[in-house]
Amino acid sequence: MSQFEQLYRQVALSVAGNPVVEKVLSKQGWALAQRFVSGETAQDAIKAIKRLEAQGISGNLDLLGEFVNTPEPANANTEMILATIDQVHAAGLTPYNSVKMSALGQGQTAPDGQDLGYVNTRRVVERAKRYGGFVNLDMEDHTRVDSTLQIFRRLVGEFGHQHVGTVLQAYLHRSEDDRRSLDDLRPNIRMVKGAYLEPASVALQSKTDIDAAYRRLVYEHLKAGNYCNVATHDHHIIYDVMHFALAHGIPKDQFEFQLLYGIREDLQRELAEAGYTVRSYIPFGKDWYGYYSRRIAERPKNVMFVLRGLL
Repeated sequence: MSQFEQLYRQVALSVAGNPVVEKVLSKQGWALAQRFVSGETAQDAIKAIKRLEAQGISGNLDLLGEFVNTPEPANANTEMILATIDQVHAAGLTPYNSVKMSALGQGQTAPDGQDLGYVNTRRVVERAKRYGGFVNLDMEDHTRVDSTLQIFRRLVGEFGHQHVGTVLQAYLHRSEDDRRSLDDLRPNIRMVKGAYLEPASVALQSKTDIDAAYRRLVYEHLKAGNYCNVATHDHHIIYDVMHFALAHGIPKDQFEFQLLYGIREDLQRELAEAGYTVRSYIPFGKDWYGYYSRRIAERPKNVMFVLRGLL
């Protein structure tokens, strides 16, 4: 990441967190957000899945929302995700969902004394498994990594790695150690670079260092015989992973490429046509601002798209 890009990202995330900016964009930005968000309802997301599946691309649904502080919205979010899983199954599709446990009560105490995030996420995984589905536990800011990995380990023990996975962020200094510590689970892990504004004390700051850490995570995970979700739009890394797999005799059914809805759809089709498993991360829901602001912060080109739309 160049100094300009690094400064841009820091400024963009800081500006996006300003209450005044959030209020303006939340009122005026929905038409623009639809580039990155499939819609506000589960039915909108299901339509997006079917459109992509016609092109050989699978879907990964994410009900938008994060960081709730009381049980009521956490439980409400859980019910909406459960209903979505039922609707996806009713539409003849196999459920595949990503969840942010901070939206399901992570860190709060359930009536039985357990972590509410665990209790609610367990309900979601149990429902998905009923239909042969899969749930991915998204990783959020660095303060939640320990809790997320503890809950992940517990859920894999209960439901198996075929039905629940999690995420590691390449920019965190700890991620290579975290990856090794999970090998006994044969874990299904989604590898990302990281989209939160983290300090240098816990996270790499340069693009060169982050890219190198990303490659190491993916390569080591594949060499360990685990399933890997290569979640990046960086075509250089994607092609390097393809060559690494060929060179090391790693079959195509041991990994997949995951890209975001509305971004590099040409690359998604290209990979699918080449016989690779491709999955599009499809967000939906009314609480879209946090996700949208991180997409704006990823590339200077995205903020120009927003400004043109607002003007």
